[in-house]
Amino acid sequence: MARILFTLNGHDNIAHAICQLCDASMGEYARRQFPDGETYLRIDSTVKDCDVILLCGLEQPDDKFLPLVFFARQLKEMGARSVGLVTPYLAYMRQDRRFMDGEALTSRHFAKMLSEHFDWLVTVDPHLHRYHSLDEIYTVPSRALQAAPLLAQFVRGEGDVWLLGPDEESAQWVSVMAETAGVPWAVARKERFGDRDVRVTLPDTSAFTGRRAMLVDDVISSGHTMQRALLALKAEGFDGSDCLCIHGLFADGCDAMLKEAGAARLISCNSILHPSNQVDLGPMIAEAVGSLLDRYSG
Repeated sequence: MARILFTLNGHDNIAHAICQLCDASMGEYARRQFPDGETYLRIDSTVKDCDVILLCGLEQPDDKFLPLVFFARQLKEMGARSVGLVTPYLAYMRQDRRFMDGEALTSRHFAKMLSEHFDWLVTVDPHLHRYHSLDEIYTVPSRALQAAPLLAQFVRGEGDVWLLGPDEESAQWVSVMAETAGVPWAVARKERFGDRDVRVTLPDTSAFTGRRAMLVDDVISSGHTMQRALLALKAEGFDGSDCLCIHGLFADGCDAMLKEAGAARLISCNSILHPSNQVDLGPMIAEAVGSLLDRYSG
């Protein structure tokens, strides 16, 4: 059965890995916006009876969701046998409970809409806080891959470093990463007073004197937690610390803010395209896609 990959917003390294490992060819299409902001879409490749892969990161999801749905529906109308979604960053996972009456449980709403249009899903480290797995809200086969082993491999080559997680929630995966990399670790205490108002308190860092600190988080969004941690580290004599993350959203240009706060390097996976990308998710994603395609074809 022929396999075709369409990539909607770059991710050339990941696309190349999927095509190579899954024996897929690149599809051709045209897309543009009319002056009123509506989307024009034309799929030029023949997709009838093919298994189709859509590669689309879902950072800034409100701008991308409608074109993505139009693409999936058009593929089905043209006779695609299956349509799967590869989204290295999966949006709308944080609102996983109602804190106030009337709040939209957007994680469930978004999951229902995506499940209606796709046959399977692959993503990397979604924000599974109160959900134990994607299966709780997605009704299609899914793979939630973990980038921690790849980050640990990167850290292993960094010499005398120690890892610092920003809060107690990070302890479980930071500890595994540190153990895999063979480096010491600790976690800070974070108090949040608003979306951009946080306080970070460091643990005892005396055991790490002489080592370079690497701040580790799954997502850097506003960057305020990292900024507070960098300033706290600098106050204790750890100059030139690195910021390491899986998903580098870097909202509102916060990468510049982190540099000003003393970050020597910003290091991220290529789930979201950014100059800080140094850890390639392509082979890991391609392996998962191949497994799902083989299962679906079988």
